[in-house]
Amino acid sequence: MIDFEEPGTVASADIASVPAESSLLGGLLLDNSHWDRVGDLLVVSDFSRLAHQLIFGAAAALINACKPADVITVSEELRRHGSIDAAGGMEYLHALTQYVPSAGNIRRYAETVRELALRRTLMAAGGEIIEIAQNRKATFDETLEAATSKVTSLFDSRGADDDWQEAAEGMQVLIDRINEQASGTAVPDFTPTGLADLDARLDGGLREGELVVIGARPGMGKSALGLSIAAHIALSQSLPIGVFSMEMPKRQVFARLMALVSQIHLGRIKRGERLTDEDWPYLTEAADQISRAPISINDRSGLNINQLRASARALRRRRGKLGVLVVDYLGLMSGTDSKQSRAYQLEEATTGLKSLAKELGCPILLLAQLNRKVEERIDQMPVLSDLRDSGSIEQDADIVIFVHRPIKAKPDLGSEWQNYAKASVAKLRDGEPGYLDLMYHGTQTRFCDWPAHEPAPTSQVRVQRTKEL
Repeated sequence: MIDFEEPGTVASADIASVPAESSLLGGLLLDNSHWDRVGDLLVVSDFSRLAHQLIFGAAAALINACKPADVITVSEELRRHGSIDAAGGMEYLHALTQYVPSAGNIRRYAETVRELALRRTLMAAGGEIIEIAQNRKATFDETLEAATSKVTSLFDSRGADDDWQEAAEGMQVLIDRINEQASGTAVPDFTPTGLADLDARLDGGLREGELVVIGARPGMGKSALGLSIAAHIALSQSLPIGVFSMEMPKRQVFARLMALVSQIHLGRIKRGERLTDEDWPYLTEAADQISRAPISINDRSGLNINQLRASARALRRRRGKLGVLVVDYLGLMSGTDSKQSRAYQLEEATTGLKSLAKELGCPILLLAQLNRKVEERIDQMPVLSDLRDSGSIEQDADIVIFVHRPIKAKPDLGSEWQNYAKASVAKLRDGEPGYLDLMYHGTQTRFCDWPAHEPAPTSQVRVQRTKEL
């Protein structure tokens, strides 16, 4: 009788399960239809024994070629490659078919084999990380990046469950969702931004997995708009938010939050001696609201996509879930390879952020600076071609929002333009692009809806021109 737990054939009994491997291979040889349940999860190297690697590889080759894989055909395949002896011979193949406690549990056997293979890989990565750390020729940041990549690569190597959904099931889920929405019992699948006109344009708000780009020239308020949306989500809906502030230090971000919530002039907050007695109650209340809100700020500069991804995952583990992630801003992100072109580095970042949004199950607000060409046009309202350095920004984004404040471009405009901001939803993957009017309180770095009862300056201009004609 063959001993399936023969000692000395694996590195450690704690990080391999020979019985699980044997049961899986035996079940597969008896019934090739089990391949559909394990083929997506396993690769040859997941098996701890050389014999098992050879047998699995031979069976996989036959099944993928639409040929039967049983004791006879697999032995012939192994013999053709000169590996029948290394695989244990015909006797071992026959023994495997007798070692199947329950073929119905073959998926669980595969999960066990895969999990233990990942543990062995993690142990090997640990040894490599020690070698990396001992290399003093590299900077610490380079060392940390190399070490992190060894671990994060494991996330991408995990097998996926069956991701296919049949039309009948998909339609049933959709109809149930429509009925719930019609009856008013559905849980919203969107997160309101706090700006009514923007929410109306976005069919309710932001959705999980979306990459939302907010673009503007410097000083137009892209950081303020991103922070206004994030603050609303954290304060009004108690959803955790994370802000990667690569431009401003943490204290400046918190000062802006204080101005936004308290509606006190940012300059007075930054210089405390200018505060009045009337300010303090609002200041104290705002500080209490912000302190209790699930808001986290990271002000590390020059993050690349791997570093940002690792930090975002850590925040998600700490918070349980995320309402929104703000990245301020794309132009300050680094590439993982400094030798590559800037366009390649930005493409790497936007593609990675889109993937991260889906992984985290939350929208990501990515702030982006526009090129100077927008200032050369008479109408300086940005368009998609103004996105700086890379077409991948437009390609990877689900939504692109531009912000323009006419008075910044033309300071001689009248006082009615002082708080006016025009937003353009230039790309909306599942909707119709369009424009909307916003009010911007620069001293409080706060965006809000333009008052419904007050005509926007652009409307006044149109009315005046009509009268003149």
